[in-house]
Amino acid sequence: MVAKIKSGKSLKGALNYNENKVKQSKAELIEAAGYFKDLADLTFYDKLLRLTDLADRNERTKTNTVHISLNFANGENLTTELLQVIVKDYMQGIGFQDQPYLVYRHHDAGHPHIHIVSTNIKKDGYRISLHYLGQNQSEKARKAIEIKYKLIKAEEQQKQKPDLKAAPADYGKMETKRAITNVVNQVVRNYKFTSIPELNAVLQAYNIQADRGSKDSRIYARGGLVYWITDKVGNKAGAPIKASSIYGKPTLKTLEEKFRLNETLRKPLKEKLKTTIAQTLQKTADRTSFEKALKDQNIDVLFRCSHDGRIYGATFIDHQSKAVFNGSDLGKEFSANPLNERFNKTETSSPLAAPKPTEQPQLHHTQETDNDFELLYILLAPDQEDMGALNKIKREQKKKRKGLNL
Repeated sequence: MVAKIKSGKSLKGALNYNENKVKQSKAELIEAAGYFKDLADLTFYDKLLRLTDLADRNERTKTNTVHISLNFANGENLTTELLQVIVKDYMQGIGFQDQPYLVYRHHDAGHPHIHIVSTNIKKDGYRISLHYLGQNQSEKARKAIEIKYKLIKAEEQQKQKPDLKAAPADYGKMETKRAITNVVNQVVRNYKFTSIPELNAVLQAYNIQADRGSKDSRIYARGGLVYWITDKVGNKAGAPIKASSIYGKPTLKTLEEKFRLNETLRKPLKEKLKTTIAQTLQKTADRTSFEKALKDQNIDVLFRCSHDGRIYGATFIDHQSKAVFNGSDLGKEFSANPLNERFNKTETSSPLAAPKPTEQPQLHHTQETDNDFELLYILLAPDQEDMGALNKIKREQKKKRKGLNL
């Protein structure tokens, strides 16, 4: 069992998230502890007012919302009755046994999971501290429950190849804000990225893009951030959604705090990934086989290329550890110049090695306009180690244009 605790400032937002799942037939309310009506008789405002009544007793505490998810392994057959007992034990283990809470069983992912909405403000107005709650009380409760009910342990679940928990966004099939919220919250919560380009490397699999705007735009100057749904080739569709309007508020300021935390969290994962990539490089002869061999190990590589095929950066996404690294952060041998020299040399030496158009990565745009190249550069800008390669590409293109004008 994997337990995840998210604190926030909007009880209504947490409740709305789960109630919308119920309306879509993707969730059901299975428990309302501390309420004085049967489940079938509870209205939305009954559910909300029971929690806000407590939250209002401590006006100084702004972070008064607790949103917990308990995730179980694929194949575990858990009845509603068993889930209710597990939740009761878990809430007692983290010190929330006297708090009112709502339990929703979700059906929108391949694995069984539930969401719990509660408040950390007690009836006497005092708050339950959330500091280290997940690291201390939650971990102890989780391990005890795994043993008591013979559940698959969290450590064993993490060894399983993870599936996408949220479906990729498909413009027009779901309300845009809801589709973006589902994906962004999942990715931000689970993956360890340290920049917007690294975040976008993960989001692109879900057809979502985080966008700061161009460097001379008002949104960029004000530190704003919006999210777009994209089509299969990366083109924006519909209207953007402000980060501040999304539940969880994944704004630039919030993400920058995550960047600093993730920088530390991903450090222990670096050496293992470097070793895996280095061994795969030795065993593969061309870029296509390299990408496939990594994918077989649950690692994606996103190459950033100019329109003439030159690599100016790479991002590696380890879906097992949920860590994202720029190639240059892993080591010089994984930065732009060595990769470009290795793969372009290999692929130009044999006509059979040239990739077909359908084999190009999603973000390898084929249009040759300066605007498209600039947009790609902004969204997936390489780190400083990759800038030399990019500048070299630009100088070569400038020389070519001058030659054509003579």
